[in-house]
Amino acid sequence: MVYSEKHAQEKDIGWYRGGSKIAYYANGIRKDGTKSFRSLYTMTFNYEFEYEDDNVYFAYCYPYTYTELVEELNAIMADPIKQ
Repeated sequence: MVYSEKHAQEKDIGWYRGGSKIAYYANGIRKDGTKSFRSLYTMTFNYEFEYEDDNVYFAYCYPYTYTELVEELNAIMADPIKQ
């Protein structure tokens, strides 16, 4: 996910899917766990910046605010079947 301040201002679009050659893979480095070794992972991607002097943010998935979480949990709790 990409958020460009200038892109958002110009096109009135917030977070969007961007980048190319996106890959996520086990990188061969192992993390010592309590019961077994776990592999660590690496994410790589290419991104071509559209604007100069821009602030650009990247995220693994759409950011999810605490307010959104509370609203969703309240909606679940208000539904007698889902709660």
